[in-house]
Amino acid sequence: MKKLLRFISPLAPDDSGACSVLYELGGITVICDAGGCAGNVCGFDEPRWFTKKSALFSAGLRDMDAILGRDDRLVAKLALAQQQLEREFTAIVGTPVPAVIATDYKALEHMAEKKTGVPCITVRTDGTKLYDKGEEEAYLKLFEKFAAEKLPTEKGTAAVIGATPLDTGFTAADTIISAIKAEGFKEVKCIGLDSGLDEVRNISRFEKIFVISPAGIKAGEYLKEKFSADVQPHGCPLPKEYTEKLKTIENKGRTLIIHQQMTAGAVRDIIGGDAVCGTFFMLDSSVSKEGDFRIADEEDFARKADGFDLIIGDISLKRALPDFKGEWFDLPHFAVSGRVFG
Repeated sequence: MKKLLRFISPLAPDDSGACSVLYELGGITVICDAGGCAGNVCGFDEPRWFTKKSALFSAGLRDMDAILGRDDRLVAKLALAQQQLEREFTAIVGTPVPAVIATDYKALEHMAEKKTGVPCITVRTDGTKLYDKGEEEAYLKLFEKFAAEKLPTEKGTAAVIGATPLDTGFTAADTIISAIKAEGFKEVKCIGLDSGLDEVRNISRFEKIFVISPAGIKAGEYLKEKFSADVQPHGCPLPKEYTEKLKTIENKGRTLIIHQQMTAGAVRDIIGGDAVCGTFFMLDSSVSKEGDFRIADEEDFARKADGFDLIIGDISLKRALPDFKGEWFDLPHFAVSGRVFG
């Protein structure tokens, strides 16, 4: 019962995070389920579904297909989709179904590549973890599969890892690109947001690689080791109107900021002072400060939020703190409430 939510909505799961990373990269993504998980991704966890096209499908497994692990039927469907759509790669994203029957993802990957003739990646999500864990594995699998060659470094260029709508609240890359360009870069690309698979293949050409959410840290470490890339953490850019509002906050008192870690850190830099960052998601020690904490569940949230005068976070979280008497500044987090900036 530890993960029971009484006040706040269910947080976006790991399979949604994986699909968010893959959404704009030009492949065929198959959610390995019987239909329910795909509906959750498309209906609740992917705001681009209504504005940008993606070849995102449910495997549509029948009961006996799932119970008996009939991978050949899934691969046959995938091959037919590839024959009709002719995409650059395929991806299979896990759900509780393959987790329960112990699907052999490596074998599934080989079968799919042999049948379709294009690369396949498998993301071993199981629907029980949070979205950032799915993003983390999807980013890493993409770079391991497609970033094969060390290219000459192009001065004045930067790539951004971690720019999914679930992390940033943006369905387009404009705000992030503008913020990074303001630091002196002539070209900025957000991996998986308004960019395609070529930027994954050519990631080693960028002078700087900025990670703006903890989900991208492991992929950044991989790129640093493989290509000696200059990878740095970076606060997640915010819309100008939110930045201006945050600057006007007075009499902050004890302040708690709740979001994904690097957005929370960016807010702390804007408001100044000794604010504390809390998150329901990943907390990486390399980019945290003393006093920052991870929130395990609603009870833990109520306990750790006690005593703060100001909380900056998604307004939907306030329901879990019925006794909170301080000020609340609404900062949307799509993975929490399904609300984008704007």
